[in-house]
Order: sequence, then C-alpha cells, then structure tokens
Amino acid sequence: MHQMNIIVPYHLWFSSILSLFLYHISVTSALASSSPLRITMPSLVDKRATAEFVCTTCKGAYYSQGLDTYRVPMALYELNRARLVQAMLGENATATGVILLQGGKQTTRYDTDHEPVFRQESYFHWAFGVSESEVYGAISLPSGNATLFVPQHGIDYEIFCGTNPSPEDVREKYGVEEVLPLERLSEYISSQLELSESSKLHLLSGLNSDSGNMALPATYEGIKTHSEKMDTSTLFGCIADARVYKTAAEVEVMRYTHWVSSMAHVEVMRSCRAGMMEYQLESLFQHHTYTHGGCRHMAYTCICACGPNPAILHYGHAGKPNNRLLRDGDLALLDMGAEYHCYASDITCSYPVNGRFTPDQTLVYEAVLNAQIAVIAAMKPGIPWTDMHRAAERAILEGLVKAGLLVGDVNEMIAADVGAIFMPHGLGHLIGIDTHDVGGYAFGTPARSERPGLKSLRTARILQEGMVLTVEPGCYFIDLLLDMALMNPKQSPFIVLERLKDFRGLGGIRLEDGMLVTNEGCENLTVCPRAIPEVLDVMHGGVWPPEEDIMPELKRNWIARETNGNMVRYTLPTTTT
Repeated sequence: MHQMNIIVPYHLWFSSILSLFLYHISVTSALASSSPLRITMPSLVDKRATAEFVCTTCKGAYYSQGLDTYRVPMALYELNRARLVQAMLGENATATGVILLQGGKQTTRYDTDHEPVFRQESYFHWAFGVSESEVYGAISLPSGNATLFVPQHGIDYEIFCGTNPSPEDVREKYGVEEVLPLERLSEYISSQLELSESSKLHLLSGLNSDSGNMALPATYEGIKTHSEKMDTSTLFGCIADARVYKTAAEVEVMRYTHWVSSMAHVEVMRSCRAGMMEYQLESLFQHHTYTHGGCRHMAYTCICACGPNPAILHYGHAGKPNNRLLRDGDLALLDMGAEYHCYASDITCSYPVNGRFTPDQTLVYEAVLNAQIAVIAAMKPGIPWTDMHRAAERAILEGLVKAGLLVGDVNEMIAADVGAIFMPHGLGHLIGIDTHDVGGYAFGTPARSERPGLKSLRTARILQEGMVLTVEPGCYFIDLLLDMALMNPKQSPFIVLERLKDFRGLGGIRLEDGMLVTNEGCENLTVCPRAIPEVLDVMHGGVWPPEEDIMPELKRNWIARETNGNMVRYTLPTTTT
C-alpha cells in the first residue's frame, strides 16, 4: 500500500505521536510493575490520535476504484467518529448509551424495478464510509467503538448480485470494531441501553437549511420500546457542526476530486467548438471524471449553459436539459463537478466557444475574475462570509462602471442593492460530502440576512480554519431583474440604458473554485485556467498545467498524480500577467 503525500499540520503530527508514545509508556510501565497488570483499552484521545496518524500513512483498510485512483483510508471515518463522540461528550461529559445511524436504502424508479445507482446517505457515510445500502451503524458512548449491522440476503440475491460478504470481511473492509447481522440490531440496542439507567439512544433529527428537508432518525421494528430513552436533540447539532470542519484526510480526498474535475474542465475547454450541443460538453466531462478519476457520481446536475442560457442560474434541469446548439460568439458557462467516495467538487468555468473574447465579454470576465481575486486575498479565519460577498459585489460593480454600463458611486450602489441585480445568488457555500454541505445556518451561528443578494448566501458564518467553501462570483444579465431595476427609482439612476442594450442576451459569466480556509489565509483546491491568456492558450491546444503560474494571487495548489493514486504537490515559477 502506498504512502499518501498528505501535508499534515505540525500540531496534528505532534499530538498523534505524543498520544501514541504516552500510551506505549503506560503499557510498558504496567508490564514492568510488580503490581497486578491492568492495561485499559486506548482512550478516545488515543483512538483519535491513532486514526490521524494512520490517515497520513494509509496503512490499513482503504477505498479505491483501482488503477491509479485515490486511496481513501478508512481511518478517516474512525477519526470522524472519534470527533463526533468528543463533541457529544462535550455536551454531556458523563453521557452513556449509543448513537444509531441508518444508511441509505436502494430505491427504484417509481413503480418499476429499475434501481438507480445507489449513493450513500451523507451523515452515515461521514461516520462509516460504507458503500452498500440497507446498513445500520452504531457508535458506543463513551468508548467510540463502532458496530455495523449488515443485511444477510437469501439465495436469490446471491445468484443475481453475488455472495454475501462475511462479517469478518466487512469488518476488515471498513475498519470497525464489530460487524453483526442486521437481525441482531434490536437485541444489540437493548443490551447497550441496559448498561446504565442514564444510557440514551441518540438519533439524528434536524433541519437542512439548504433544502428545507429534515434529517430523519433511524428506525427499525421494535425501536419504539425505547421511546423513553431516545434523544433526538443532541446528535444532529454535533454531527452537522463536525462536518463543517474538514480533517486533513478529508481535505486530501477533496483535493483529489477537485483535481479530477479541474482536468476534466480543461479537456472540455480544449474540445469546445461552435456547432456542438451543450450536452456533448456534459458528456465529455462525465467521461473524463469516470474514466480517469473513478468518479461514478456527479456531485450535482451539470450546468452547461451557452449563449443566453447562463442567465438561467440553475440551467440543466429537466425543463432546460443542456440541449442548445453552440453558436459562434456564444459564451459558455459550465458548472460541473464530480464526487469521489461521496466527497464533492464544485467548479465553474466560463469562456467563448470560438476561443476569442469580444471586448464586452472581456470586460465582464475581468470584473468577475477581479471579484474572485479580491475574495481570495481577504479570506482568512475571523472574516464574516457576508463581508466576502460584499467584496465580490464591489469588484463586479467597479468592473461594470469601467465598462460604461453603470455610473455613480459604488458605495451608493451597494446601499441600493444594485449588486444583487447582476449577482443575485450568494458568493458561495460550504462543500464536503454534499455540494451544499450542512451547517450553514446552524444553531448559534449568524442568521440569514434579509437584504437582496446576501439573503441568497447559504451561510453567514465567520470563517474558521478547516472550512471548505466555494468562491463563485458571477455577473449575469437577467432580463427580469434588469427590467425591475429600471423601474426602481433607487436603482435606475445608476444604469446607463444605451450601454445596457449591448449586454442583454450575453447571458453571464461565473468563475468558481473550492477554497480551504487555513490558519493564515486560504488555499485553492481548484487548478483550472483562469487568466484570459491561460484560457485562450488551452482552447488553442496549449498544455495544462502550465509551465509557469501567471496568477499566483489565485493561490492554486499544483498537484500531480503518481501511480497508485498518490497525489504529489509541486510549485511552479510565478510571473504576472
């Protein structure tokens, strides 16, 4: 098994090694002592430290799609479970009992027996990394020991779908302490709750602030007999908040998905031509990410919007299914990202399909790129995400003033919500196991604004180290919003009507990268062409990654894949455009 090139913060290495050393000393001292030998199981701190260490070496169980695809250590999920238990004990230091999570179920298409490709439920995946459906997982409190409950299928299943893995095979595959048949779940839960009068059955229940849907508690036949011991008030807050902050191992998986998706965007950029269909660009992207990255799933529905279609922010749905013919002079806005072992990427590139920017397209593109640069320069722990949104708005408005589309004081434009005319969506969102990851408006975090533009933000949190967010400024020419602005006495004085006519029908431009908040600033996980010379060079057959980085201010982290999926970082000579 290979060694992953994960760059781990010094304090994580130190804490891991220190905890392992102290545990070794305690065992050695006990063996050397004349007193009776009493060696306890590793504490939760030791378990977390060991998992952190194993993640850096990839020793033990791992997930991979074979060939040179990335190897995800199962210790990543052991570390997540340890973090979750620590958070639960932070709520109640004497908590006992069991956390129960229910994995996803295989569905069928309406009333047919057609089974869509299964994708695991996100909370369950975060805790266990299990790929199969119909599985339950339990985590004991306070030990953190994990037990999986796996269905045992009959002969018909084995004939059509393959043999049932043995409990030992499952245990080795996922690195948990115990695996039991699903039929023993009820018995196990009862035995855990009988250990103490204060033992609780902790179940998931809470609102997803992006979808408005509820995360539902696990259920099984007979669970209601424990209704007096059920707790649905603690687990959701702890696990959702833990998902906001990525471990070093999680970041490496996301670095891989962003690299795969970045290279796929480059391949599409090289292939894009007038006369193609939007769905052909989508197909090329999906082919590359699966063939060269092992990514079976897209992180979301691909948006391949060309010509006027970028003005439809969530283009690509069933009513607008990426089916327009690309025409000479069109702009393409391509928002596509793959996921690998459920960890998402989310990347948008915009460029002219003929490989030549018009003067007006150049003005809008540079306004959006300047917005991205301004945000990346300012991102660091302690900064409100709402401030970053305003920074992006300001840069775009300044660009539109330069283009002659707007006139007046930019501060007054912001006060009049002019920015939301051209960027009605939020600057970006948390990303992780879900594209719009959880925790955006969790209890105790800043509330959603009521101001146009700001109210579309999927979080208003204060940035902290370990968060991963998209930075996706955009500028769009949406007829409905433009017409409303022209009728608004607070906004219409800023708009140059004659110049506006030149931009109607242009569609829009968005640039989107995945950014990791570090202790000193941020790091760009996306490695796409961004400067106009980079974009045009790739569209005309140039190599990528380039030989030099002409936009170091984007903080792109250059990586390459070696054999066995090992991701190696390197630096490029820098220059300025």
